[in-house]
Amino acid sequence: MVEGGTSVRIRHFTDPACPFAFSAERQRLRLDWLYGDQIRWTTHLVVLSETANPDLPPEKIARGRRMLFERYGMPMAWTPPPVHAASIDASRAVVAAERHAPDRATALLRRLRVLNFAGLALDVPETLARAATEAGIDAGVLAGWMREDEVETALREDMRAARSPSPASRAQDYKLGGPPEERRYTCPSYELERSAPPPEDWPTANRVDLPGFRPVEAYEAAIANLAPELTRRADPEDADTVLEWAGMPLATVEVAAVADRPVADVREELSRSARFTPVGGDGYWSLA
Repeated sequence: MVEGGTSVRIRHFTDPACPFAFSAERQRLRLDWLYGDQIRWTTHLVVLSETANPDLPPEKIARGRRMLFERYGMPMAWTPPPVHAASIDASRAVVAAERHAPDRATALLRRLRVLNFAGLALDVPETLARAATEAGIDAGVLAGWMREDEVETALREDMRAARSPSPASRAQDYKLGGPPEERRYTCPSYELERSAPPPEDWPTANRVDLPGFRPVEAYEAAIANLAPELTRRADPEDADTVLEWAGMPLATVEVAAVADRPVADVREELSRSARFTPVGGDGYWSLA
């Protein structure tokens, strides 16, 4: 732990419906393992869609999910969904949890992602209620929080921030999304900022912005430039240690990323000790 507390703050722009953000969860988990409470995360919801898009062919969604599974390995069902779902209600739920139950907000976002990519629609009350319950939040209480004016204000502030990329991010326009007149962050996007004075005689960067999907090495390099004094935790000794640390079911590629080991080796090890729940072409492991 760095003396004086957290040294790097990461503003994480994301959306529960974004398949690239879901595919990048393993990078975030690897950073959490390496640096622990030396870094502090804040979540900001982009809101990729305020309304459903009935004109987007379900078969196209299914093909895209299968392609991303084959490329990145996160469990995604590729049965065509009934219709493209809006993400604003799920995003509002996460913002509400951030305000009222911050210790459960990350779990809620995770459950929303998992259910979405298992084939459930994010814009129906049943999915939101199930995600809340599985995250340890009373579904009726969450629904009440979502109706608060303060929650709506916070959600709209997140959306405005996502549509106001920093100058450094605008210089990486190929990593941004949206129309030319309103560029926005794609998911995930990170704004990393040093939050403690640098060590004496150690000049460091104060801020590094990395919009869009990146390999974990890009984030590690940014953190090294921001806070070279941070200590890196040693890699876990085995796959079960990763599951115990995470406290939630993880995909094979997530365990492999945290452990920095080949996926095939991790899958073989997990098959001897953990419980497996299939989704799409892979699934999730949990301690038996």
